[in-house]
Amino acid sequence: MKRLLNLTAWVAVLAPGAYLINSWNNLPDKVPMHFDFQGNPDRFGSKTELLTMVIILTLMAAAMYLFFPLIYKIDPKKSAPENKTRLKKLGFAITLLLSFISFFIIHSSQSGSISLNANFLVAGMGAFWCILGNYMFNLKPNYFAGMRLPWTLHDEENWKETHRLAGKLWFAGGILILLLAFLLPSRVVLIVFISITMIITFIPMAYSYMLYRQKQKNTPQP
Repeated sequence: MKRLLNLTAWVAVLAPGAYLINSWNNLPDKVPMHFDFQGNPDRFGSKTELLTMVIILTLMAAAMYLFFPLIYKIDPKKSAPENKTRLKKLGFAITLLLSFISFFIIHSSQSGSISLNANFLVAGMGAFWCILGNYMFNLKPNYFAGMRLPWTLHDEENWKETHRLAGKLWFAGGILILLLAFLLPSRVVLIVFISITMIITFIPMAYSYMLYRQKQKNTPQP
């Protein structure tokens, strides 16, 4: 299983570069480098600039897969080593996301009709939110991943309850984003994506603070 995960990860890291090389002669001299909320290009650049962007994303993907599973070694939390396997899988998920973005950029540059379908990008982000939500349930307290708030980092029970709720919300929110990405027009789907992301982020934060305040009230003062 570990060998398969490593093989899949490195294929994901290197595949966008191979796709770009294969598509190089079919790319126009000027390629879209930035898009507005309607998916229309508002800035163009050279093929060399596109190559630079893909190289940067490839290096980021490789770095996330290699180093994200190792950050527990510099985490002062005693429970951090228990996150090693989970962090490796999260690093794998981030690697796939960066690879997906690279493919998306290359494909949009190669496309004859120069436009970006934001719905597919939002759908990919929705799937990524589902993955994050799935791993939040069992994530142990640490300083690098999860809802890292003052009261979660200093109270293991608060961390556990906050991430139990956050995991459910991020998974459900990701599913909702994924579905709506194929049902709503692109001019609306980005607003919906941002709104849902804010909701599933702030609700666990507020819940965590509520637990903190409740515990303070129930703790006898010296």
